[in-house]
Amino acid sequence: MSTRVGMVSLGCPKNLVDAEHILYNLREDGFEIVPDAALADVVIVNTCGFIESAKQEAIDTILEFCTLKDEGRIKAVIVTGCLAERYREEILKEIPEVNAVVGIGCNEELCDIIRRVLNDGEDVLEFDDKEKLCIDGRRIVSTDYYAYLKIAEGCSNRCTYCAIPSIRGKMRSRTMDSILDEARWLAKAGITEIIVVAQDTTGYGVDLYGEPKIAELLQELCRIDGIKWIRTLYSYPERITDKLLDVIASEKKLVKYLDIPIQHCNGDILKAMNRRGDNGSLRALISRIRERIPDITLRTTLITGFPGETQEQFEELAQFVKDMRFDRLGCFSYSAEEGTAAEKLPGQIDFKTREARNDEIMNEQMFISGELNEAKIGKTVEVVCEGFDRYAECWFGRSEADAPEIDGKIFFTGSRKYRVGEYINVTIDDVLDYDLIGTADE
Repeated sequence: MSTRVGMVSLGCPKNLVDAEHILYNLREDGFEIVPDAALADVVIVNTCGFIESAKQEAIDTILEFCTLKDEGRIKAVIVTGCLAERYREEILKEIPEVNAVVGIGCNEELCDIIRRVLNDGEDVLEFDDKEKLCIDGRRIVSTDYYAYLKIAEGCSNRCTYCAIPSIRGKMRSRTMDSILDEARWLAKAGITEIIVVAQDTTGYGVDLYGEPKIAELLQELCRIDGIKWIRTLYSYPERITDKLLDVIASEKKLVKYLDIPIQHCNGDILKAMNRRGDNGSLRALISRIRERIPDITLRTTLITGFPGETQEQFEELAQFVKDMRFDRLGCFSYSAEEGTAAEKLPGQIDFKTREARNDEIMNEQMFISGELNEAKIGKTVEVVCEGFDRYAECWFGRSEADAPEIDGKIFFTGSRKYRVGEYINVTIDDVLDYDLIGTADE
């Protein structure tokens, strides 16, 4: 009887792609993959360690499976991913029930590590150069009709608040041929939406080709038969060129959606973050984007309470949010991450102030989102069905203006059954907070 392995992957879509590679390797090596990790012999927790809340979620998940191990329901718990890479010895020391802590550079060795844990009964602490993390090769796609396509690993931007470069290493782009081969394989497997991800998608190719090649890559992806929607996440504002905007505007398969994590608008705060731009340049960028792509959906993320942020600088950010009226916005209060440059900056702001500023931004955004959604009533949009909500007794899905997991949904009724991954025209009838309610056109 083969060993049953379960996987819990936490954090971002890039981490999910790593987990899918691991699962493929395990299956090819003869392990049985079980969808419910609680029913496995061995559980791999693929952790996130980006900010404090993500670290706590990872620790809680590890402890949950260690409890199952103590009860004799599973045999071993293995930890990999960003938290493992970042805290190494501390995890085994603080949670001795864990059987192995594995760095991302050793993910390819997990099959052997599982055997060592089960057969030899040893605790394993295994690390290697993080740049050995495999970013090519096959994987088990764990999503339905859409899939994430990771085009690069690591980051070279060195934002002062971010630990990713120390966890994941410098940016390493995949070759365009490798990416396109994987995209064709996904299309043949029935994937109709590809979501392009990296720590900085707009920086793709700089290390390989001497200049960004994201526009060229997107054009090539659009030529692949079977793909209906192509979406990009994590686009840095300073690298959004006219060429990229022209490609998004002209290619029908590219959804009119841009995710631009600007983090702040005040020039001094951005400089302290080791980021470029200021209020004026960001306003000009957003104006240019909307002029070239009038129907664009813009998403951003912000940080409140960064060290040294004055009340005036925060008010500048709040006014910026009111004026720009982003379609989608996520705001996070600053989290001082160990080992980052920002952790040592003067002017650290207390938790209560950081949270209050975050709440003010999100309250304003809720008002803006409500108005923008109200304007959609009576319009017809194309929706991809994601399933049936038996409590609400209706179907639900997303439009091209919504990325999975992070944006809102469209709930709709219709006269027939719909399959997951089916694209349907839906007329919007009402608004429910960040979500929309509609009726399928027959």
